[in-house]
Amino acid sequence: MPVHNFARPRGRVLELVIESEALRNNLLGDPPARTVAVYLPEGYDRSEARYPVFVYLAAYTSGGLAQLGWKGFGESLPQRLDRLVAAGAMGPVIAVLPDCFTSLGGNQYVDSAAVGRWARFLTEELLPRIDAGFRTIAGREGRAVLGRSSGGYGALVHGMCYPQAWGAVACHSGDVAFDLVYRPELPRALDTIARHGGSIPAFLEAVARAPKLRGEHWQALLVLGLAASFDPDPAAPFGIRLPVDPHTCALIPARWERWLAHDPLRLLEQSPCQQALRRLRGLWLDCGSRDQYAIHYGMRLLVRRLGALGIPHHYEEFDDDHSGIDYRLDRSLPFLYHTLTAQG
Repeated sequence: MPVHNFARPRGRVLELVIESEALRNNLLGDPPARTVAVYLPEGYDRSEARYPVFVYLAAYTSGGLAQLGWKGFGESLPQRLDRLVAAGAMGPVIAVLPDCFTSLGGNQYVDSAAVGRWARFLTEELLPRIDAGFRTIAGREGRAVLGRSSGGYGALVHGMCYPQAWGAVACHSGDVAFDLVYRPELPRALDTIARHGGSIPAFLEAVARAPKLRGEHWQALLVLGLAASFDPDPAAPFGIRLPVDPHTCALIPARWERWLAHDPLRLLEQSPCQQALRRLRGLWLDCGSRDQYAIHYGMRLLVRRLGALGIPHHYEEFDDDHSGIDYRLDRSLPFLYHTLTAQG
């Protein structure tokens, strides 16, 4: 029969609120005050030990606080950490679960005038607050960032672009190779928006009134969120402008180039990003071989290039698709822990 984790978390969860300057005045009108859940492991209050910090970046349509929730035939992230520690697979860590949800349904964890300066929030506001409030192994040497899908993308890009902040990275099925992954989503989003007169504000207003969100709503929101993240246009409503002609779906080269500038394949060709990845104590990458968004092809391209550049990494391709792959954390969490705590 299926296995369910009946154990309650052995540690305790605290919540703090960060009044963010980095997120203030975003064009979506989302609140700059953000809740951050912190899971302190069993024994934290009875010791003077310092702990590694794992920051979890949620996938699109999810959030950090969702990682605390009960799951039928599954487990929350605190339950998973407890189980892995009890099994001797890893030691205790402080898990940080920030609420990075947006009105477009999610986040790519980069700086944007439209959705907010999320990279700055994480690296300049969140991390100092965690180090000041808890017994952490302070500094990049004691920190890991990880996530799945958009969260995996965010973790990978942070490892490339913010070497001062992170010592290790785990990217599960993160968005790589935008021409393969995102380009097919653009005509589908246009079709949905066209049913609302081709108007992005009209689509968003209709979604706000809808009694429930359907699959095509979520798909279009994702594309709008990508546009707002990678190519914000302050002159457009909510800062959102798509990189295609709305009638033909032909790419607008200059705007599409702004998207591609955020593609990990492009970033990897930049010397500072290569140097940042070499500074990491560990880089975990994995992806399902049947990923329905074709991310496995982009990941293979990335891994091939990492190998050619001689950048250390660990890659696993597994027999699954993009959905329901939290079980892969059983592989990456111990990897991150042992990477950060290894001597030398």
